[in-house]
Amino acid sequence: MTPVALDLTDAEGTRAALADVAPSHVFIATWSRQATEVENIRVNGSMVRHLLDALRPAGSVRHVALVTGLKHYLGPFEAYGKGVLPQTPFREEQGRLDVENFYYAQEDEVFAAAARDGYSWSVHRPHTITGVAVGNAMNMATTLAVYASICQFTGRPFRFPGSAAQWNSLTDMTDARQLAKHLLWASTNAIAANEAFNIVNGDVFRWSWMWSRLADWFGLDAAPFDGTIEPLASQMDGDADIWREIAAQRGLVEPDIDRLISPWHTDADLGRPIEVVTDMSKSRRMGFLDYQPSDDAFFDVFATLRERRLIP
Repeated sequence: MTPVALDLTDAEGTRAALADVAPSHVFIATWSRQATEVENIRVNGSMVRHLLDALRPAGSVRHVALVTGLKHYLGPFEAYGKGVLPQTPFREEQGRLDVENFYYAQEDEVFAAAARDGYSWSVHRPHTITGVAVGNAMNMATTLAVYASICQFTGRPFRFPGSAAQWNSLTDMTDARQLAKHLLWASTNAIAANEAFNIVNGDVFRWSWMWSRLADWFGLDAAPFDGTIEPLASQMDGDADIWREIAAQRGLVEPDIDRLISPWHTDADLGRPIEVVTDMSKSRRMGFLDYQPSDDAFFDVFATLRERRLIP
């Protein structure tokens, strides 16, 4: 593997950086957060276009896989979970919402380039990806691990921050390893060419069950949930100094809490007023049968974070 550093917002720079690169398969999992959805569309659509235009001269690409997510069904951040939404479980044939959405712009760039240059494509829609990725802007597992560690250190109650709907309803998630297997499967099997897929772990759960499981892993008691939303962004406001103290006492390698947590994104997921559960039948019918228990996915992240001295 040869790493290449480049700025996808710079068309000429991308072309120069990839002049000698000739991949057969391209996996796009990038996003740059902007202030408005109009800007999200402009910036994130152009990054996909710049990448695929830069790879065109080599003529080597056989498949492009694009990772988006359930905002395809729920709407972008500006209209998240609002308006008329498709029924759950979300199915791929439910199509696009009548709102501006940068996911749709990225898809259209892939579709246009694939039709122009003669390769296949796939679109992958995970739900709340868990994995180890320091500095990631959307990282529920690490955010909850840091939150639990602070509760353990300070004696604060380990409170579920979200809505009653999320506490009581069924939901699902996507382990990063499960997503990687799905990307490889769709990119190397002709039956999956030119299709969009949901990709989740394969189990469903309620947060009323999962929250106690997470608490047990950290040796905490889960605080009773009374239906009141207490966002992590509020609960963890001002925790930077506490985290620096924990890091110093326990010899952690990352004392900057902002490099680890994304409470705003976890709040968006756990605060939704509707059930969010995803149908995987399309992939199953085509032969993708991998499965990952979601509680084990959380525990694997926590164990790796502890091993790497990112949490105590």
